[in-house]
Amino acid sequence: MRICFIGGGNMATALVAGLIKQGRPADGIRVVEIDAAARARLTRDLGVQAHAEAAAGVAGADCVVLAVKPQQVREVAGALGALVRDALVITIAAGIRHVDLTRWLGGHARIVRAMPNTPALVLAGVTGLFAPPAVARKDRALAEQILGAAGTTLWVEREDEMDAVTAVSGSGPAYVFYFIEALQQAASELGFEDAAARALALDTFAGAVKLAAESPENAATLRARVTSKGGTTERAIAELDRQRVREAIVSAVRAAAERSQELGAALGREDTGGSSR
Repeated sequence: MRICFIGGGNMATALVAGLIKQGRPADGIRVVEIDAAARARLTRDLGVQAHAEAAAGVAGADCVVLAVKPQQVREVAGALGALVRDALVITIAAGIRHVDLTRWLGGHARIVRAMPNTPALVLAGVTGLFAPPAVARKDRALAEQILGAAGTTLWVEREDEMDAVTAVSGSGPAYVFYFIEALQQAASELGFEDAAARALALDTFAGAVKLAAESPENAATLRARVTSKGGTTERAIAELDRQRVREAIVSAVRAAAERSQELGAALGREDTGGSSR
């Protein structure tokens, strides 16, 4: 099995590292990357073949992973059409719709869309996956193996659900970091030094997530157990409710999903040249 990544940035590097850690031979993985320093790093650190030209990297590949920015996909796909005729193509670029990528690849429809998130960099990501019914089961399995190398995967049945995946888990780490920032700020304002404030915020968040992940009970039940009547947590939750924090979070995620839809439409329009607004 030969896999070629187009683009050697952080996400591609994380996926390659995860695949190698799972036991996939490095000599079966190639990366196409225009930056010479990045190519040298990939070869030195991971032992994979790194090429400057797509033709050399894609030749004979069973799977090609497009790991470039959404605004670059149209141009890259236009140059790859004839090269990927017999390969599964996976795109991890946000917003790029199946029908548009098929058109840019000259009619190639053996495509899986994937939306990973940044915790993949520490092999703790979650990736949403979509493929139309025509994509074979073996191709779906291969896509799941590749993206699963950096965390967990979740298939969606409809392509429009990828906008929701983007909004919830793709953008989700930013929401978590935002909350950590706020908790750390609160700790600092209550008198803790920066290092202690950071430790309190991070360890509290990590511990709560671990408890939620390992508990059979839902988050609402776990929250209620911490919220003693008349206690400090009850006062804090009441303030969050007064400030309508829950509604703000839901509204923010909806806004991200709407923006994903807008970007997908803009990137796919013939008359925009694939540019976003």
